[in-house]
Amino acid sequence: MTKVYFIRHCEPNFNNHHDLTRELSEKGMADTRLVTEYLWDKNICVVLSSNYKRAVDTVKPFADSLGLPVITEPNFRERQVDGGWIEDFNSFAKNQWADFDFKLSGGESLREVQERNIRALKAVLSDYEGKNVAIGSHGTALSTIINYFSPNFGCADFIRIKGIMPWIVVFSFDGKDCTCIEGYDPFRKEMKRIL
Repeated sequence: MTKVYFIRHCEPNFNNHHDLTRELSEKGMADTRLVTEYLWDKNICVVLSSNYKRAVDTVKPFADSLGLPVITEPNFRERQVDGGWIEDFNSFAKNQWADFDFKLSGGESLREVQERNIRALKAVLSDYEGKNVAIGSHGTALSTIINYFSPNFGCADFIRIKGIMPWIVVFSFDGKDCTCIEGYDPFRKEMKRIL
């Protein structure tokens, strides 16, 4: 059995509109302790992350507590919207979930995000079979991974989890077969079965 703990990053500084360098807010930095507390007894052997600063900074305190490096994997990065900032993000998200091929000029569709993230996940499953792995992630990217294994997870679910930062999703695999997905809200200390 392989367990993959995807950690949706803590609250970022929304005033920084540059996706790659957007750091955590002061609250987000404080909330990284929730991630460390949850993962502490899970026998994690490796900590991976999207290469985006907010994702790395969310899992770094936990990795540091075990003396592990954070290994960045750019294919786990968030969806590229386009060259600018989207003010009406909910409408944009609804368009993308309604049509997995919808994208703005210079951006990515949810299908492209899903394919890239699933490719990276399959490599992790091959490299760390039978182990427990933590991966720093993002709301949209993680939602497309859940959708790949549980197609009923859609726009309404994405909107529901949009404000939960951090959010931890535990995937259990028997070989390459996903047998269970559970989402953990560290603020409510509540685990919900997704698949």
